[in-house]
Amino acid sequence: MISTWQDFLSRQGARIGDGCVLDFGKPAEELAAAHNGTVMADLSQLGLLAFSGEDTAEFLQSQLTNDVRGLSADAAAWNGYCSPKGRMLANFLMWKAGADTCLQMSGDIREAVLKRLKMFILRSKVTARDASDENVRLVLAGPHAAAALNEAGLPLPEGAMKTQANERGLTVRIGADKFVLSLAPDKAAAAWAALARHAAPVGAAVWDWLRLSSGIPMIVAATQEEFVPQMVNWEVLGGVSFQKGCYPGQEIVARTQYLGRLKRRMYLAHLDGADAPAAGDNLYTPDMEGQASGMVVNAAPAPGGGFDLLAVAQIESVAANQPIHWKTPDGPMLALKAQPYPLP
Repeated sequence: MISTWQDFLSRQGARIGDGCVLDFGKPAEELAAAHNGTVMADLSQLGLLAFSGEDTAEFLQSQLTNDVRGLSADAAAWNGYCSPKGRMLANFLMWKAGADTCLQMSGDIREAVLKRLKMFILRSKVTARDASDENVRLVLAGPHAAAALNEAGLPLPEGAMKTQANERGLTVRIGADKFVLSLAPDKAAAAWAALARHAAPVGAAVWDWLRLSSGIPMIVAATQEEFVPQMVNWEVLGGVSFQKGCYPGQEIVARTQYLGRLKRRMYLAHLDGADAPAAGDNLYTPDMEGQASGMVVNAAPAPGGGFDLLAVAQIESVAANQPIHWKTPDGPMLALKAQPYPLP
């Protein structure tokens, strides 16, 4: 986290730990605000990689799951990075900012992903860097988010997965009422003050809850190489192109789509209790006779208590209404929630 920005957030009442805004002193109220109001959160816990150079589009096209060459200057896209076995090493939001193509991902994997991608640049005219602390990044979400951007003089893209920039910053619209902002450090405090008139400041966990409630997964260190993209609905969300050509793991991803039979999918679920589930925790169903049958992708405290989570589970088990247990075969049982989008 940029030191001057951290000082500013602390003066606004933020509790900060390990470069992440934990909350602003009232986590329960912040969750309630996110449930039915407009909120904003700092995104310093997320990593940002930036690629530039005349061969950037061709290089990333050969490495990532989605079309990079077709990404226009005013568009954003979900994208991913797989191992040769088709297992996800990362997923991210991708956008262009000037000469840079930016990939925003979980902060705990950014160094490993950057190191791995650099190995394949070879003679390509591409420069890759960790740009996580070059700008302040925020997320704004809720029914009054667009109005707040307008009143603050910040750019407002007209459509989902579109970007727009002006002298105050860059905005990426990731949904009808959700926006990611990238701001120069010297302009961030003024933007925060303007947005705070309409949006309640919240901690990182609240944004995690909003994100996963929309069915958007985030690959973290604990879940790298655990899922092919379809297991976390990445193709449903538009993060995979099946026409773009080769990339690491492409044959397996394509075979899963057209020739195979997907056995696991990601579902939105709830877990009661005070014990927090974590990404990478195993899940069990009786029909698997003691073997782990799924895994927690992401989890966050829920406004009504307990935790909401994204869980990869056996499709047949879900169809048969098999109980899904957390951590052990007789552990607490998950309750599936209404899915945020239709599944194939």
